[in-house]
Amino acid sequence: MTGASSSSASSQHGLTDRLARWAKGLSGKAEEESAEVEARPRPGSSSSREINRRRQLYEDIGDFLFAHDLDLTPINFSVALDYLTGANIGVEKAIRAVMMERGKITNGWIETIAAEQRADEVTPDSLATMLDKVEENLTQFTGLMHESRNSAKDYGAALQEQAKDLVEGGDSEPVLARLVGLTRSMVEKTRLVETQLRENQKQTKALKSSLENARRAAEHDHLTGLPNRRAFENVLREEVALAQAQGEQLSVAFCDIDHFKHVNDTHGHDTGDRVLKFVAGLLAKASNDRCHVARHGGEEFVMLFRGKGAGEACEVVDGVREDLANRSLVNRATGERMDRVSFSAGVANVLAYEDARSALKAADRALYLAKEHGRNRVYIAAETD
Repeated sequence: MTGASSSSASSQHGLTDRLARWAKGLSGKAEEESAEVEARPRPGSSSSREINRRRQLYEDIGDFLFAHDLDLTPINFSVALDYLTGANIGVEKAIRAVMMERGKITNGWIETIAAEQRADEVTPDSLATMLDKVEENLTQFTGLMHESRNSAKDYGAALQEQAKDLVEGGDSEPVLARLVGLTRSMVEKTRLVETQLRENQKQTKALKSSLENARRAAEHDHLTGLPNRRAFENVLREEVALAQAQGEQLSVAFCDIDHFKHVNDTHGHDTGDRVLKFVAGLLAKASNDRCHVARHGGEEFVMLFRGKGAGEACEVVDGVREDLANRSLVNRATGERMDRVSFSAGVANVLAYEDARSALKAADRALYLAKEHGRNRVYIAAETD
């Protein structure tokens, strides 16, 4: 694929090695898959179980690729691996969605989804890294300015003191007069430099303010005005730590607009965008310092509730769902009344799972169950997931 050609050589080599090991496993030689294994492991040992697990994974990947008639390429292998292991929620959700709609995926579709995932995940992080680096440099520069200004003041004061002593001594009056004049000139120059440094410091503060604005822009969805997925992931880490430290409950909910493709196809993307903003506004009404709402991507939103269990969070989400379902929306462009717009949602107790990623996957599974059982409903994930 075109986008894949820019991948690093090391990444491609790593995937090629994995493909080779997979092929070796299919041919019945997985026992010697690792060069570090010096002896054949005993049946039932941890090494044996790991080899069997990997062999099964490679076979599952092979079955997946062959079932969809996909080429044996590194990008296809990588996407299949992410889907089967659940390592990438975005890939997993996208594949499930297209399989529900079409029943099969293609090489071209995988190239598209892989490019979208890379653009969504890498670009914001690259921007954040750049902003962090610039801020670091600005902080160092500000420190240097402070240091230079203090040094200039000390130097000027010392010169003035020396000049005063020499004048009071009365020796070599013409020389001393010139020294006094030179000293005064140097003091004046020092004051000029100090003024320039103060001005530069003001400019630096203004630039830092601009960078803060840029950072906020990088963490917000331009269409809805809500925080984006990157911002949500940062908040999630912070809220997990707070909830654990304070012994509070923490719940997460995924909300996905039902039949959103039909809205776009029937009424156009401009109307679709207005529907997204309208739903975002309804969800945002529930937000506060203990309830965070973000656009997770596409027509999906995510909510995080600190201090609420899954049942309480479900009540809040269901209230918004009912509010939306009871509204009668109109296409502004045509005046045509739209079909009922609704969303489905899945809720999970974050701290009931091994980590936040597992909780997100549980909420996502509950969301898909809500979709499969008729849409326009909220399901709670079973904590045994």
